[in-house]
Amino acid sequence: MGLTLAEKIISQRIGEEVRAEDIVVVPVDLLLAHEGTGPLALDRFGALERTRPATQVLFFSDHAAPAPRRELSNVQKRLHTFADQTGARFYPPGEGICHQIVAERWARPGQIILGADSHTCTAGALAAFATGMGSTDIAVAMALGQTWLRVPPSIRVEVDGSLPPMVTAKDVILHLIGLLGAEGANYQALEFGGPTVAAMSVEERMTLCNMAVEAGAKTGLCAADEQTHQFLESCGRADDYTPLAPDPDARYERWVHIPVDSLSPQVAFPHFVDNVRPVEEVGDVPVDQVFIGTCTNGRLSDFRIAARILQGRRVHPGVRLLVCPASRQVYLDALREGLLQVFVEAGGLILPPGCGACVGVHQGVLADGERCLSTQNRNFQGRMGNPEAEIYLASPATAAATAVRGRITDPREFLQE
Repeated sequence: MGLTLAEKIISQRIGEEVRAEDIVVVPVDLLLAHEGTGPLALDRFGALERTRPATQVLFFSDHAAPAPRRELSNVQKRLHTFADQTGARFYPPGEGICHQIVAERWARPGQIILGADSHTCTAGALAAFATGMGSTDIAVAMALGQTWLRVPPSIRVEVDGSLPPMVTAKDVILHLIGLLGAEGANYQALEFGGPTVAAMSVEERMTLCNMAVEAGAKTGLCAADEQTHQFLESCGRADDYTPLAPDPDARYERWVHIPVDSLSPQVAFPHFVDNVRPVEEVGDVPVDQVFIGTCTNGRLSDFRIAARILQGRRVHPGVRLLVCPASRQVYLDALREGLLQVFVEAGGLILPPGCGACVGVHQGVLADGERCLSTQNRNFQGRMGNPEAEIYLASPATAAATAVRGRITDPREFLQE
């Protein structure tokens, strides 16, 4: 019997065949933390009486970039100082979101990546076994250069068909989470495949893997193929490419088939990610704010589809449009293409690269009773800084259409205009 992608990555990394439910100790190739989780990791690392990390460690200032108050500035300074003293790498405010930078500069097929952030699984789009852990677990991995895992069973998500116009990878993953439920893949690997995924860019696959954790998954994974090769080449890292795929006779916990030929844009209603409806069943829902960005949908391809709708149009007078690039590279690329000019001329506001309004620390906190349509990955009560507000999740296309109309809008309406 063959191996799933999760089983194959771990097997190759430790040099012996493993199967789902095996308990293993694995070497860790890359660790990451940010100003929200890094301080506790450093506290626990200090308690272990180690002076230098045993593997490559990255620290990011992305959740509050730039810092809105002195406490966060001090935290960021602490991470920077530790990195300077120990050989770890520090990314200051403005460089971008940890998950985006890991994909652009670090992740490669076959790695084991741990992060003190649940959306570390984004790197699974590059066929890395990437997963989030608590700060204490990260500290132990920093000290030892390894961690223990229970090899997760895998759910094979087979996607086929051609995505209709204005329907994107974000709609596919929202639809899947609606099918599985928020705990439908607890401690399992979501392995995405099929003809539709094979045709997706790595940026689109990042959206799928990023939200795997919203169904409870340990990680999300896509095979490393020619799309992966092209992405790494575009990042100047062609030598990091290695083809990696599950075996044809791999054994899965279950199969989920998603035909997309007739899939509609999807919207997740408050206050749960699995509270998903097709856009035609949304009804009349006015919004006060639209947010396009985050580690889920703050990439160049996301901005292109949003700009396609916003070009030559104005944001509804009752709506604030916030646009936040996921990294400095995305910011520069969008600037060169004129995408940011489209957003500004439409009445939008460009935020510095980072997490922006998603985590509710600063930049875009909602007022009581307000609604936001966001391209982020979570809509829990209070997520954007105010428990008296509501968050709806959708794709960049739906977000842009909503910004123009002032209420949640089917982006397919703009195909005829």
